[in-house]
Amino acid sequence: MRTAPASVKKVPNPIDKHVGSRVRMRRMFVGMSQEKLGESLGLTFQQVQKYEKGTNRIGASRLQQIAKVLGVPVEFFFDGAPAADGVIGGGFAEAPSSSYVSDFLSTSEGVQLTKAFIRIKDAKVRRRIVDLVVALADTEGEDA
Repeated sequence: MRTAPASVKKVPNPIDKHVGSRVRMRRMFVGMSQEKLGESLGLTFQQVQKYEKGTNRIGASRLQQIAKVLGVPVEFFFDGAPAADGVIGGGFAEAPSSSYVSDFLSTSEGVQLTKAFIRIKDAKVRRRIVDLVVALADTEGEDA
């Protein structure tokens, strides 16, 4: 087996990146720090960081532990994952470009916005907020 030269940077596998981003999204959603997740798993926060970036692949038993700690089934981490050929699922699955949603939900702003939005009970108010955000985004596009 040949090894890559030291000067060649290894690119994370798209599925490892996806699973890692789903770990990050869920961890942030439950309000857990990387340090706390690491402690629960017997890892350093740096190892959790590497998992979340997809730099290090998460083994099956470790993924099972993470799912338990974060309170989700293992399947959660694969929702919307790209297939081996880079295409998400078949049939009525979302287009690959929808990864921007999971990217957004992996940010602290995405988690904060989602948590706050979910707490709004009035459907009309939620609709007005969506309309406002769309209008603001359209306005931002005009400035460019």
